[in-house]
Amino acid sequence: MSDDPNRKDRDQKLFQEMMQDAAPLVQNKIKPWRRRLPPHPLRHPIMLEDETGSDHISEAEIDTEEVLSFYRPGLQKRVFQDLRRGRLEIEMELDLHGLTARHAHSTLELFFCNCHRRRIRCVHIIHGKGYGSEDRQPVLKQKLNLWLRQRHDVMAFCSATSRDGGTGAAYVLLRSKE
Repeated sequence: MSDDPNRKDRDQKLFQEMMQDAAPLVQNKIKPWRRRLPPHPLRHPIMLEDETGSDHISEAEIDTEEVLSFYRPGLQKRVFQDLRRGRLEIEMELDLHGLTARHAHSTLELFFCNCHRRRIRCVHIIHGKGYGSEDRQPVLKQKLNLWLRQRHDVMAFCSATSRDGGTGAAYVLLRSKE
C-alpha cells in the first residue's frame, strides 16, 4: 500500500470516467417495497356481535369436554403450558361446588372484582365433578366453561392437575392491568 494522498481522488476520477456511459437497468420483475396493511385480529368463530357491540356465546355452541382447555389468541403457548401443568403461582382460590348456577355466577363476579382490585393474575376455581347434580352431569363445569369464555379479562383456563382437583377444578389466567 502506498501513502499517496492523491490516490483516492485519482481512483474516484477513474471510476467516474469508466461509468460515464453506463445506464441504469430497467427492472420490471420485482415490485418495489410497499407498506403492508396493519393486521386484523381474527374473531373467534363462536363469538357473535349483537347490536350493542358486546360479544355473546351461545351455550349450545360450546361442547364441554372432560378436560377444560381454552386460551385467547396472542397468549404465548409456553405460558399456557405452564398453566396446564400447574406451574404458575395460584394467588386466590374460589370453591363453587354445591352452589346453584345463579348463586355461583354472582359469587364468581364478586371474586373477579376482588381479583382485579388486588391485581391477581392466576386463580384456582373449584367447580366440582357434578356427582351431586341431576343425571350426575357437571352443571357448574358447563356454566363455568361458558362464563369464562365470555369474560374479556380471562386470557386462558384449563382443568387443574390431579393434586389440585383434576377435572373438578380449573386454573384461570387473568389479563394483567398493565
